[in-house]
Amino acid sequence: MEQRPQRAGGVAAVDRAFSLLAVFAAAEGTLSLAELARASGLYKSTILRLLASLIRAGYVRQHGDGRYGAGSQVMQLARAYQRSFQLDDVLLPVLRRLCRASGETASLFVPDGDARLCLRRIEPDRSIRIALHEGDRLPLGRGSAGRVLSAFAADAPTTLASVRERGWAATRGERDPDAASVSTVVFGEHGHVVGAIALSGPRERFTDTRVEEFVALLLEAAADLTLALGGDFPREWLPQKAA
Repeated sequence: MEQRPQRAGGVAAVDRAFSLLAVFAAAEGTLSLAELARASGLYKSTILRLLASLIRAGYVRQHGDGRYGAGSQVMQLARAYQRSFQLDDVLLPVLRRLCRASGETASLFVPDGDARLCLRRIEPDRSIRIALHEGDRLPLGRGSAGRVLSAFAADAPTTLASVRERGWAATRGERDPDAASVSTVVFGEHGHVVGAIALSGPRERFTDTRVEEFVALLLEAAADLTLALGGDFPREWLPQKAA
């Protein structure tokens, strides 16, 4: 039996279309009709009707081998989502500076429901890096950025009290056994949490000494970014020389 998305109100056909697009978002590549049916729980006849509309609108593309993939309009929506934050003018220079100073990948993660989304990412010119892309969604509870965002959520677990007190988190091998990261929080107006900026890279490069250096870089960058966004950053979190 076809599984129908359960929604309070709304339009059933729209709910099904969005559930189908979510399958593409989670896929590694293109998908066949049978794969779409298995992943979505929808009948093939329903999927074909939805695909016809999504293809016309540019959200899905049918490839020459008959398989389906995300269409160019999805990228336009992603760009609109990025622009909606109005961060680039102040964010990208900060991420580039962090990347240059640390030699590691600098990213901004924002809360996205029960996950975190990589909104912006600047990678160093190094041969060994961690595979992650703008638009990727990761668990909230794992990795330093996930810990930071969870610590500053309204329902923050007590186990993350120390992260909330000092403003940063560091993890090694928590989400990816070969990766490590350090993150801190960025505030906007009225104490609103904009996101978490992170430095990440191969685990072996994140020694205790380097983590201390990265924490100092991140806290100073987060203070600058918070100020530019109209927020207040706790001065007690900053390294003594910068306070």
